[in-house]
Amino acid sequence: MTTTTAERMPVLYLSHGAPPLADDARWTAELSAWSHGLPRPKDILVVSAHWEQAPVSLSSTNGRTPLVYDFWGFPQRYYDVTYAAPGAPELAASVERLVTGDGTPVAREEGRGLDHGAYVPLVEMFPAADVPVVQLSMPTLDPQRLFDLGRTLAPLRDEGTLILGSGFTTHNLRWFHPGEGADVAPPAASREFDHWAAETLAAGDVDGVLDFLAKAPAAREAHPRTEHWAPLFVSLGAACASGSLESDSVIDGFWFGLSKRSWQFA
Repeated sequence: MTTTTAERMPVLYLSHGAPPLADDARWTAELSAWSHGLPRPKDILVVSAHWEQAPVSLSSTNGRTPLVYDFWGFPQRYYDVTYAAPGAPELAASVERLVTGDGTPVAREEGRGLDHGAYVPLVEMFPAADVPVVQLSMPTLDPQRLFDLGRTLAPLRDEGTLILGSGFTTHNLRWFHPGEGADVAPPAASREFDHWAAETLAAGDVDGVLDFLAKAPAAREAHPRTEHWAPLFVSLGAACASGSLESDSVIDGFWFGLSKRSWQFA
């Protein structure tokens, strides 16, 4: 990984998986390779599918708050995972400055650590846990409002911040059957939505992405609830603030029937 740089940071949207992602040698290798190709960030701002809270809220900035193990029924070893990244008080202050400047209140949740949508991929991408991290809540699932929030946050990119939206390109847990293995053939609805998403983002069709419930095939099947697609809207806003949308589908394929497609935006 390169040294910290003042160049404009890319923006990411990744499919984060459940805690068993750590057992998938292919996926962990893909995430590791991805991070090694990035400029080293000064800090990381994560928007996870697993934190919806209004007003816009920031997680703990002291670097000592325990993780949020927001999942149930897994073996104990998944609850023993730690990720002691440094706190990011300067980043939190920058987020507050930008968001409140737009007339939106910001709350602090100093008792809340990183949830699994944040730390599961970060363990694979930045295993040394030496980059300061703070998490930002989604105050709504409305695509346009989240896109606008992302635009507000875009100046952070020029300060060395990596903005990371963490969700899942398709997320219907009725398809998730661990006993069948991670390589099970994905349902048609998952394949159709994944194909549409890849083509739509490759074309730079932001309006189509924001209006996905009307435009995408099998949208309601791929996302019975839309919280795992919603972090993409924040990432898109931060990326599009520079005037164009250049994307690279860095990871693709399926995991227990769910599309793990992930993008990097220039």
